[in-house]
Amino acid sequence: MRLVFAGTPEVALPSLRALIGSGRHEVAAVVTRPDGPAGRGRHLVRSPVGALADEHGIEVLTPRKASDPEFLDRLRAIAPDCCPVVAYGALLPQVALDVPAHGWVNLHFSVLPGWRGAAPVQAAVRAGDQITGATTFRIVKELDAGPVFGVLTETVRSGDTAGALLDRLAEAGAGLLLSTVDGIADGTLRAEEQPADGITYAPKVTTEDAKVDFTAPAVAVDRLVRAVTPDPGAWAEFRGERIKLGPVVRVGADSLAPGELLVERKRVLAGTATAPVALGEVQAPGKKRMAATDWARGARVEPGERLT
Repeated sequence: MRLVFAGTPEVALPSLRALIGSGRHEVAAVVTRPDGPAGRGRHLVRSPVGALADEHGIEVLTPRKASDPEFLDRLRAIAPDCCPVVAYGALLPQVALDVPAHGWVNLHFSVLPGWRGAAPVQAAVRAGDQITGATTFRIVKELDAGPVFGVLTETVRSGDTAGALLDRLAEAGAGLLLSTVDGIADGTLRAEEQPADGITYAPKVTTEDAKVDFTAPAVAVDRLVRAVTPDPGAWAEFRGERIKLGPVVRVGADSLAPGELLVERKRVLAGTATAPVALGEVQAPGKKRMAATDWARGARVEPGERLT
């Protein structure tokens, strides 16, 4: 089957590699977000998906909008049978959806209809879900509401960050996407409508969403920090400056006010609404990430000082 793959970040690479390496389908082109500035020099850099396509000699399309006439003309000229999608990062208008005979098939990192939207993995970790997964479905105009081809499930481990969980789902999801494309190609797979109940939404997580509220219970603090690791990254304020926080560990001793710091020889505790948490890595402005104990010694944390 002739394919045009749409994706942008590293999480899409396992799926693109699986499709290229299958030997059963032709990846005629990829669609990815335009090159963006990166590094100190702010030079324009190809997206991870675009860079992988370049390595394989695959045509790369970088429309600013998927409704651009030039892009649509080129897409029609390529005449894909199907367009697999993994984290492309832009809306697809109906005029683009109508081009491939078998539609655009998205790999979404949740078990739909749960956690529709831009940040399903972060939402699953923050909600304390024990099971999540990935779903392949045909894209329709309504957000993540199209009929489903296939589903896989994955256990959410107690210490999972969103990044670690997403890495596992990206690898497992690549196999699901490939089997979905195989099934569409040989006519053995039909999509089924999503259930009408159980719909939840996972909007994009902003930097403000990643601020740690130490007046919340320890379990909520733990989940939030893991949910926003590595992106956009948890943070709090200390002495009026923003510091970044890595995953914490819930502990069952000591009684501290919310955000109050207690520096011990081998750990730094911060109070919550319930039990304290032990801080992991801390990054102060202009500094590298370091163990919380090293940060506390360098900052000379005084008794009673707090994170807010």
